[in-house]
Amino acid sequence: MIKIWSMKAKEAAAEKKKPKTSAAQIRVQKDLSELEIPSTIKMDFPDPADILNFRIIITPDEGFYKNGSFTFKFAINQNYPHEPPKVRCVQKIYHPNIDLEGNICLNILREDWKPVLSLHSIMVGLQYLFLEPNADDPLNKEAAEDLRRNRQQFAEHVKKSMEGNTINGILYDRV
Repeated sequence: MIKIWSMKAKEAAAEKKKPKTSAAQIRVQKDLSELEIPSTIKMDFPDPADILNFRIIITPDEGFYKNGSFTFKFAINQNYPHEPPKVRCVQKIYHPNIDLEGNICLNILREDWKPVLSLHSIMVGLQYLFLEPNADDPLNKEAAEDLRRNRQQFAEHVKKSMEGNTINGILYDRV
């Protein structure tokens, strides 16, 4: 009888040592299991045990950024889905809605975030920024002004920047 009690005590102690699954992790697991992403988006988990930190790679198949490859880091905190994930672009790119530090101007990552939105919503929003850059809500004012004034010149600057060239004294990453 004493042996049974000591075994139960050991099991209980082992159970306490297991990391608890947070509400954020449960929600992320649900979001990931329901994902239906297009072939233009790939996911990468540097640490498969850490589903709260991952990357996606977007490879647009049309628009100004066609054939580029853009990596975004997702960092999801424990308040997800009540707070949006922190998302940053890894490369320095010439885009009206992405600044040179990788910050992204996407309304659902800021003031329009709602807990009913999912990771899928963010991925679709990011992909849409490459199909239709928004010059009316810029983080990179120079790129936005370029897009507003002269779409042809903007297209040339995007192409040059994607090749890893310098535009107006700023060296961009080859994507």
